[in-house]
Amino acid sequence: MRRSGSGPGERYTVGARDRAGTGPAPGSALIAVAAWLLALTGGGALFVSFTAQYAYIHAVRRQGAASVIEALLLDLGMIVFTLLALGLARAGQPARTERALVLLCAAASAYMNVSAADLASPRSVTAYAVAPITLAVSVDRVVAVIRRHVLADREPSAWATLGWAAATAVRLTGLVLLYCLRFALAAPQTARGLRRMVLEAAPLPEAGGTDPPRTKKAVLLALYRAHPDYGDRSKASRVAGELAAQAGLQAGTARSYLYAELDGGPS
Repeated sequence: MRRSGSGPGERYTVGARDRAGTGPAPGSALIAVAAWLLALTGGGALFVSFTAQYAYIHAVRRQGAASVIEALLLDLGMIVFTLLALGLARAGQPARTERALVLLCAAASAYMNVSAADLASPRSVTAYAVAPITLAVSVDRVVAVIRRHVLADREPSAWATLGWAAATAVRLTGLVLLYCLRFALAAPQTARGLRRMVLEAAPLPEAGGTDPPRTKKAVLLALYRAHPDYGDRSKASRVAGELAAQAGLQAGTARSYLYAELDGGPS
């Protein structure tokens, strides 16, 4: 039984070993077999990945010893981070960073492998990339299972973080493309909207730490920017008449300010 926290409100985490007493916990033998199979898989994947990377690097560098070292770097890094992650998992410690580094090394190794493949053939690309990716998935699952077996809890997978990052990148890309399309269809309105968004998101620091007095023009423009008909030039005259009294301005002056705002003039 492991203790977390201190004082009257301390909590205890019961692991699989605690529930089973002093003997081996149920499932320990199967997990041990999986860990040994992972070692065999890692050795095979290392050989396959090294062969592909060495062929590509040697064709580029034409240096035998340097090509061997460079071809081993990523896969040996993956093995180092795998051992660290397994050791932390067996000790009941989080290994998110190590698991993420395993994925990073696997992705870089897969890229190096694919460099030697026939990019016009999906089967060739798959054959060259499958070894490091399979090893990374196996490492992540073995570490996760060992941690759950030792602490009876769940650590977020490094794949979940990778998926979140990919989904965020896709959303941002879609948003940029959408604004590019909107700019192509309605350039003036889009430019004014983006200008207003940037100005509101990055206000200038106030001098002297005190609130500057608001002019009638500033009051009018603030009211206009919050108005539902903002940006519609055909309704600007009517809106100016509605807001002029609230800002303490003549209707003609208010119209001039609104038209200057629509034309992108200084505010």
